[in-house]
Amino acid sequence: MGPVVGVLDVGSFSARLVVLEPGGSPLDPVLTHQTRLRLDRSLDEEGRLSSCGIAAISAAVAGGMAVAKDHGVPEVFPLATSSVRDAANAREVVGRVACDTGVELRFLSGRREAELTYVAARRWFGAAAGPLLALDIGGGTVELSAGAGGQATFARSLPLGARSVTRDWLPAEPPVRGKQVRALREHVLAQVTEALGDAKAELAEHRVVGCSKVLRQLARLAGDRAGKDRELLLDDLRAWIPRLAAMPSALRAQLPGISRQRAQQALGGAVVAEALLTVSGGAVAICPWSTRDGLLLTLLDRLPGSGKHARPAA
Repeated sequence: MGPVVGVLDVGSFSARLVVLEPGGSPLDPVLTHQTRLRLDRSLDEEGRLSSCGIAAISAAVAGGMAVAKDHGVPEVFPLATSSVRDAANAREVVGRVACDTGVELRFLSGRREAELTYVAARRWFGAAAGPLLALDIGGGTVELSAGAGGQATFARSLPLGARSVTRDWLPAEPPVRGKQVRALREHVLAQVTEALGDAKAELAEHRVVGCSKVLRQLARLAGDRAGKDRELLLDDLRAWIPRLAAMPSALRAQLPGISRQRAQQALGGAVVAEALLTVSGGAVAICPWSTRDGLLLTLLDRLPGSGKHARPAA
């Protein structure tokens, strides 16, 4: 295999290897490999990943790196997302995985994740889309990023991910009371409003785009239709929140767009999305690319002969 770039993205639900060649696109990778993980089940009450969870990460990393080596991929960026980064024993996890596999997992700061999400959104929508405000609801954090050119001029990361708010603000199963939903909404609104600060008025003129599986699944649930530009509207989403609050996870998993793995945190993600849409104007266009894709594209820009001089990935 010729010059390529690869990222092994270790998240809560999977470890996914994606490899691109020069001129390539995340839509058409030359190699992919995925190992299922359920790190959400491996966290104890103190936020520590269990020995079984760490062993699963080691096995997934070893498997992904072996596939890369077998296909002649010389270097892979081993990216660990917030499910590992925010664990109470993150340093232990990194050390154990390095000892088991010889691979040292790497973290990006929340701000850098936000910047890379913007890169992904800008490449997807293109320069003609004008100024963009990108929203990314992850498991542990929410990233906000904005700009008018190729790189973000505004980037923030907040501890408001779907997994985090579900754990901290909502019961695992119904009944979920209206006052619990309202308290979470108010908390998110306050946090986001503070994060936007003086930039809020300027960002009101930006096109709002959503770059996460949480937003993609909610768009499908709340009225997205095949053949149309994918969009999530505040009124459509708001109508679903009491319905999600009344459903156990098993029933949520049967809904369009809601995966079984993410069913328990679907309500938390929906409430966070509602607050974000309230602040940002009520509509978000869905982008299929996110942080990993922004990282891959940035690494491609750094290849010799690319003619680009992107900021380093980390």
